Amino acid sequence: MILTGQPLGQILKEMELVSEFDIQEALQVQKEKGGAIGRILVEKGLISEKDLTSAIGRQAGMDSVDLETATITSELIDMVPVNIAETYQVVPVEFDGSTLTLALSDPQNISVLDDLKFMLNLEVKGALADRDQLEKTLEAHYAGKSESMESIIGSMKGDDFEIVDDGREKMMDMEQLEKDVNAAPVVKLLNMVLLTAIKDRGSDIHLEPFENEFKIRYRVDGVLYEMMPPPIQLARAVISRVKVMANLDIAETRLPQDGRIELNIGGRPVDLRVSTLPTMYGESVVMRVLDRANVSLDLEQVGLRANDLEIVRAMIAKPNGIVLVTGPTGSGKTTTLYSCLNEANNPEIKIITTEDPVEYNLHGIVQVPISEEIGVTFAACLRSILRQDPDKILVGEIRDLETAQIAVEASLTGHVVFTTLHTNDAPSSVIRLVDLGLEPFLITATLEAVIAQRLVRRICLDCKVEYEPTDEMLMELELSRSEVAGRVFYYGKGCKKCNGSGYKGRIALFEIMVLSDRMRDKIMTGSSTQELRAGAREDGMRTLRDSGLLHIFDGVTTIEEVVKETIVS
Repeated sequence: MILTGQPLGQILKEMELVSEFDIQEALQVQKEKGGAIGRILVEKGLISEKDLTSAIGRQAGMDSVDLETATITSELIDMVPVNIAETYQVVPVEFDGSTLTLALSDPQNISVLDDLKFMLNLEVKGALADRDQLEKTLEAHYAGKSESMESIIGSMKGDDFEIVDDGREKMMDMEQLEKDVNAAPVVKLLNMVLLTAIKDRGSDIHLEPFENEFKIRYRVDGVLYEMMPPPIQLARAVISRVKVMANLDIAETRLPQDGRIELNIGGRPVDLRVSTLPTMYGESVVMRVLDRANVSLDLEQVGLRANDLEIVRAMIAKPNGIVLVTGPTGSGKTTTLYSCLNEANNPEIKIITTEDPVEYNLHGIVQVPISEEIGVTFAACLRSILRQDPDKILVGEIRDLETAQIAVEASLTGHVVFTTLHTNDAPSSVIRLVDLGLEPFLITATLEAVIAQRLVRRICLDCKVEYEPTDEMLMELELSRSEVAGRVFYYGKGCKKCNGSGYKGRIALFEIMVLSDRMRDKIMTGSSTQELRAGAREDGMRTLRDSGLLHIFDGVTTIEEVVKETIVS
């Protein structure tokens, strides 16, 4: 019998690996220097890594399994598809008819068992195995096996499951739908879609039913790629399975719904934000993938050039004022703002954010989710935040005059306010604030800078080659041959690493408009966007197109990407 929840030192003592004296010594070191007691005992040479893993497994309530002597049948292997076994690093070792026992090597990664329960549609429990043995067993039983959308669809038999007839005129057969949601082909298909998209660094997964087709697409580096479409009759069952995983009401198909799925893939947390939308041919679902391991919240990594980085750091250090980040949906505004907050985050400064929704958890920062249906709006939240003694505030988005006015009020009372606005470039943000109803004198009194941004794809480093651009390409950038003399241009040929696209990853282009006294005068006299842009350029502002040109000349991106994302200004 294994007692879970026991102190680790007690378990190691019961395993006769350490004495009470050893534990007390380790506790003393922990008191002086900090750290985990198990790690201290390993560093002192009293126990091995294997002993520590075994003890943590016992603490978590897991038995140990010797994979060298375990009998692993082909029936067991068939219960866990190759993509799941390799992603989660698990091997099935026993099935008692209701619970599947999975061998894993990291006892601290218990959360994977919750994911696998969902993904395999079975009760599962963990057993602790040696890491080397696990790798050898995975190699022995899964090498050469691969699963694709084609193989899953090809393996489906007509009698595998019944599919609910999608007659929108008829009443929904809930009993049949619940059966289909758990059908093996539906479970396998959705797992394949999720794991493929996450492995390829997808940012969004689209499930779209049409009259005669069920499309599945996922977005990588801003571009949508289509998967092999599954049979149309699977649409309702697959979409209902997503809704079950996101704790949404599968009986409600007439109203949009929002939910969240938390997964742990390959030891890293992945959040899926689920949004459903009723369409003519059933519900369309989009899952936004928030992969915390895939995002760097380091201000030096977002793509700011050295002089831009200095300007942004100066803005973060100011005692008060509003810093606006602007751009279309999916242009990386949230990443830039989080990187700014990360830079400012220290124990001496109180930072509060109000977001819709909270995308990433930031340690040491108070984050408040918006919930408009119960009256928790940006404006209502912001009023309460001002009573919480903050130094810096993040307002997810300025959507109306009330939010804009409270942001101004916060700035005038000694707070730095970071926020976003949907406009095309930095100078037009001022006109947008006036359009919302904000008085020009309030804008000039509080607005410190506007950062406009776009994301362009990076050239894949594995297939990057030089080329000579045509005159037409240069004309699109409004450049002449003489202006680019001596410059080298690059593009990606396409390789396995970038799925043949020639691009891998993205980098931001920035346009930073700092409000000088001259710019404030222009705002007070009601200058147009063109006049503001001309004034900002005279003050040294680099436009989005200029920023793109520098990235082209640095060999980071291509002419096509910059032309697609920016306009001549």
